[in-house]
Amino acid sequence: MTCSRLCRVRWSPCLSEEAVGAPTRLLSPSTPVITLGPDPRRAGVTMPESYPIVEVLPEWVLGPEEMGSKEKFWYYDPDSETAWLFKHPQDNTGQHWAEKISAEVASRLGMFHARVELAKFQGKRGSTTESFSRGGRELIHGNQMLERVVRGYDPNKIFNQSSHTLTNIWRVIDRVFPEAEGARQGKLRFAEHLVLDALIGNTDRHHENWGILRKRVGIRWRGFIAPSFDHASSLGRELRDQDRDRRLKEGRVGYYVQRGRGAVYWSEDERHGPSPLELVRQASRTHPDLFRPALEKLARLDENSLSDLVDRVPNDWMTSSARAFAVALMGHSLGQLGELFR
Repeated sequence: MTCSRLCRVRWSPCLSEEAVGAPTRLLSPSTPVITLGPDPRRAGVTMPESYPIVEVLPEWVLGPEEMGSKEKFWYYDPDSETAWLFKHPQDNTGQHWAEKISAEVASRLGMFHARVELAKFQGKRGSTTESFSRGGRELIHGNQMLERVVRGYDPNKIFNQSSHTLTNIWRVIDRVFPEAEGARQGKLRFAEHLVLDALIGNTDRHHENWGILRKRVGIRWRGFIAPSFDHASSLGRELRDQDRDRRLKEGRVGYYVQRGRGAVYWSEDERHGPSPLELVRQASRTHPDLFRPALEKLARLDENSLSDLVDRVPNDWMTSSARAFAVALMGHSLGQLGELFR
């Protein structure tokens, strides 16, 4: 999710880490976002165990979102009294269910993420993400900070941006949070984002898909790493069922995972970014103290729990082949990641 319309701002480099226990539940750094159960005011739930479907009404629409490649718009939900971003999936993809499943996986792991629901607008299916720029907080995207910290960084180059390395991201966090503990907490949070990406096969963690949330308190700015958002490019959402079936039959799910090109680079000399799984392999060896806490959270998952999260997508929203492949992909990645903290 990007937030240019509602929360793109100028920034100053130095922040204090916001204290644990922030008053807004969604934005509390220590509290995982738990997706709410079905709301009786919302339509489209066919079975109690299925995820709810939000029906977005035309009169709620605020305006389009200009950032990103997918068609999307902001709207104000009078029930929740917050702004939400409705995203249309690209044709013949499962980007909408990938967003929802990924958010539910993050919830199960206790990782900080944006709330996502399946949704419909004028009969068209999509996903909707609750704005996390609330309570006086502003979102600063990664590219805005990298441009200031890394000499020569091009903030408008999203694809093949080899300067978008983990080392440069660490430099940004060190600059934004000058106190050692604040910087460490920021890196731990970002490491969680990367471990989640590795688990779900999210290849779209480019420099506009992470950031910080800041808020002025008196004469100082306080902030923290924004929740993880925009997980549409995951779980094999772009594959056709025949491709999924073939890869499952041939045992080539792992090959698919390893071939994915991530948007965070290990070195500026690389032609392509490593897969999200390979990035975490390398990073966990170099920064074990930062990645081990996120990796240890994976013990909360197994194949049965992953299947349960996938199976809650309504039957007519996701094919059986897509379900099987999503579970197999996460199962493979879970096994590979588990080897890193044993």
